[in-house]
Amino acid sequence: MNTPVVVGVDGSATARKAAEVAHSLAAALNVPLLVTSAFDNDRVEERQSGADKFVLSAAGDAEKAAQDTVRALRSKGNGITVSHSVVRGKPAEALLKEATRVNAQLIVVGNRRMRGIGRLLGSVANSVAHSATCDVYIANTYEDAED
Repeated sequence: MNTPVVVGVDGSATARKAAEVAHSLAAALNVPLLVTSAFDNDRVEERQSGADKFVLSAAGDAEKAAQDTVRALRSKGNGITVSHSVVRGKPAEALLKEATRVNAQLIVVGNRRMRGIGRLLGSVANSVAHSATCDVYIANTYEDAED
């Protein structure tokens, strides 16, 4: 089976840690890794600093988070293919949709918001674990996480 491992990222330290775990798992399974980032609105803001004009968007932020993660993971080597996708939707929904699209064999998520009040409010990991059509690995991202 050469279907990919899929991991969701949002630019946070916990997501980076989950992506590192996913990279190790994909390497151990000798399958591709797909780094996925979600955005849930079409908001676009223009900012100006002197003569420079910057366009900020939720889709652009998601693209940057995914590309930065891919770049960091590729620098680690392991010989696996690492690619990315950006999907419109809430994080859990987008991750599940993308995993289904690529027929993923495994989704890796971090355990952010699975403690304390976050458990009551819900988390991406919880939503994915209850709705995935493939295996789900919940990585311990609390240790060393800064957010």
